[in-house]
Amino acid sequence: MNTPTTTTTTTTCLEVEKIIYQKPKHTMGASQSSPQSASLLEGEDQPPTTTTTTTTTKKKLALIPLVFLIYFEVAGGPYGEESAVGAAGPLFAILGFLIFPFIWSIPEALVTAELATTFPGNGGFVVWAHKAFGPFWGSLMGSWKLLSGVINLASYPLLCVDYLKLVFPMFSSGLPRYLAILFSTLFLSFLNYTGLTIVGYTAVCLGIVSLSPFVVLTLVSIPKIHPSRWISLGQKGVKKDWTLFFNTLFWNLNFWDNASTLAGEVDQPQKTYPKALFCAGILTCSAYLIPLMAATGALPDLDQEKWVDGYFADVAAEMVGGNWLKYWIEIGAVLSVIGLYEAQLSSCAYQILGMADIAVLPRFFGSRSRWFNTPWVGIVMSTLIALAVSYMDFTDIISTVNFLYSLGMLLEFASFLWLRRKMPAAKRPYKVPLPMPGLVIMCLVPSGFLVYVMSVGTTTVYLLSALLTLVGIVCYFFIKCCRSNMWLAFEKDDDEDFD
Repeated sequence: MNTPTTTTTTTTCLEVEKIIYQKPKHTMGASQSSPQSASLLEGEDQPPTTTTTTTTTKKKLALIPLVFLIYFEVAGGPYGEESAVGAAGPLFAILGFLIFPFIWSIPEALVTAELATTFPGNGGFVVWAHKAFGPFWGSLMGSWKLLSGVINLASYPLLCVDYLKLVFPMFSSGLPRYLAILFSTLFLSFLNYTGLTIVGYTAVCLGIVSLSPFVVLTLVSIPKIHPSRWISLGQKGVKKDWTLFFNTLFWNLNFWDNASTLAGEVDQPQKTYPKALFCAGILTCSAYLIPLMAATGALPDLDQEKWVDGYFADVAAEMVGGNWLKYWIEIGAVLSVIGLYEAQLSSCAYQILGMADIAVLPRFFGSRSRWFNTPWVGIVMSTLIALAVSYMDFTDIISTVNFLYSLGMLLEFASFLWLRRKMPAAKRPYKVPLPMPGLVIMCLVPSGFLVYVMSVGTTTVYLLSALLTLVGIVCYFFIKCCRSNMWLAFEKDDDEDFD
């Protein structure tokens, strides 16, 4: 449920109509080493990831939980896709969710599959930029993506509380609302702390339950479907909002690379990642297209003004002639938000862990829990930032970090291409079957879209982006100084990798 604002990256349903450009390691009491971190930075052929713990054998993430974690990183269900119909009509909405995956999602997923299997350690895109262009760019990639992730993370408890206030009005404002945000954030973060395997299987359950009402909606809609309604260009006299339309597509089909930060926790990542990305792609596209075609084909009258976030619940009530399915969809929306939070927090926490693995951050940031072997420092750090942002009016901030995420994606595509040139002999368990000219074309199409959505930013967004990027640069040189003077402990002692 990566719902757009009106022109750039993931924000939340709350901002859709409000923003324009704006929808190793130490354990606690024990120490660990990260054998995979050295191989990520030194050799071209990386062996399979291995990690040791001081207490119990670490449980690896299996295929099915990884599929649903990727699914929640990208989508979370049909919630939020309604705006595409409201912006451009049924035909363009259906074509958009049918075609756009081929020009955006598939290139991003293919890049992720190749690089996550080539460098199967935690950190994902940070490691890729580090390997391609050096530690400065790896650090900058980490800053851009982490800011984007943790501030986006803050929006999910807000959405949960907004759904709760429909049933319990006391959560609409004041102290009860603040407490609800606080305790929901802490509870969801604690679930993440208990282990990635638990989070993965929780995601499976949340995915099944949140999608089940749309299966019912589709089944009851089938007898009422008239295919001619799918080719409707929209209501006469209603102007098309192409900015909202493209952002709805873009941000509901984005973030395929986020789960790459978990590669070190995946069972046989070289084999598992390509399969998981393929399965998640099928699940995501089906979850968008099937309910969309059922609803647009079954409704007798098209009223585009009603096609906004949450309209599927009203469609459900009309299809079954009662509110039980409507309530089921609304409950599913809350469960979907929980899945989104857990997947995003996992990505952020393991990104921080991976940055410590390659000495972009001090060793302390790679600390793992003694009991659950989870990156507790990364979880706490991400949760605290998310909590701080959740109590702010962060419209401009979230638009800015969305801009920074787009910068990160451009750097990711550049890293992919440069690593093909720089390390042609590297062992690639999965390799995109295209020559270099084909890879350039594959990356240019989504890159052109990224440049477009960045170009329509406001002056405030540009200034804040520049400021946050400067902060990231200052942090890089400060950490480099700490490492050179041995003020803090780092995972690697090879100064060459940090020059």
